[in-house]
Amino acid sequence: MKKLFAVTMVMFSLFLAANLSAGEYTGKAMKSKLATEDLEGDFMTVWSQKFSKEMNAWSDGKIDISVYPYGSLGDTRDINELCQLGVIDFVVTDYAWISSFVPEAQVLALHYIWPRENAPEILGWIVKNGQFMSVLEKAFRRNDLVPLGIIWEDWMWITSKKEISQMADMKGMKLRLMSSKVLVDQWKAYGASPTPMSFGEVYGGLQMGLIDAQMNPIFADYSMKFFEVTDFFTLTYAEAYLGIPTMNKANFDRLPDNAKAKMREFWAKATIDSAKWIEERNAADMEKIKKERPIIKFTELGDDKIAEFKAIAEANYEKFDAIGGPDAKLVRETLLKDIADAKKALGIE
Repeated sequence: MKKLFAVTMVMFSLFLAANLSAGEYTGKAMKSKLATEDLEGDFMTVWSQKFSKEMNAWSDGKIDISVYPYGSLGDTRDINELCQLGVIDFVVTDYAWISSFVPEAQVLALHYIWPRENAPEILGWIVKNGQFMSVLEKAFRRNDLVPLGIIWEDWMWITSKKEISQMADMKGMKLRLMSSKVLVDQWKAYGASPTPMSFGEVYGGLQMGLIDAQMNPIFADYSMKFFEVTDFFTLTYAEAYLGIPTMNKANFDRLPDNAKAKMREFWAKATIDSAKWIEERNAADMEKIKKERPIIKFTELGDDKIAEFKAIAEANYEKFDAIGGPDAKLVRETLLKDIADAKKALGIE
């Protein structure tokens, strides 16, 4: 009887705790759409589904967010525009594609701003403690959008038909990039011939020789089967792939303050949690690629070769101020200061 009573009390306590946290959301019931630029099962879609589930539980079912993977509601530019117009409430996109609407977001594409080690921890510190998010939000709001966080999707690999062992090997290479003037200018400076192209067209472009190479994290290279039509994978540590969970400004501003805080809280925590998840996923997908196409050569450039790229990249940082939107200089300086402050706070060289 005592055991039964104890079990009953535990169950009652759990029930009480659950109901004390339920009903925190005081706003109107909302059915929302969230579009991502990743396929079902890939990074942005998986973490958007986690976001949807947590917001639904926290609001006692009042916030109902349906997640639409890549292609469900259009191409990458389409879903950013739908969010800007308020046709959908949320989009999870990257710094490059959203730059058509918020050019300042391209600051996250500047090469070699992130250290090779502990970069996700630095990004996590910035999202929680830095000044960058508030400065970036002003630029987003000017374009009817609100950034909820920034998430780390790991380093970008170049997959190519010819081997890249030094910067000179990039000369004339038709390299597919995401749509961003900053990215185009940076890769031109290394000698490449940048070719912006829709994500869905990349496989065919490689297969038909319209492009010689493309850049993506390993998980995307595996999901989209780019490894079937390229023979060399090269890591320069120039650029990290970062996602920006974003909400339509008018719809965000209608939310109660606690709902706004909850959304930001989820994505701030996800910066580190999702980085661990994607690093494990990328490692697993790399092994699958090696097994399915043993001929592929994976190369991480050494410090001496990276120095060639890095010297040119850093010399071009200030060019961002002329093409990165009205707040470009402030955004760039704030981000670089936050990175320095994060390194100091975390004890990272």
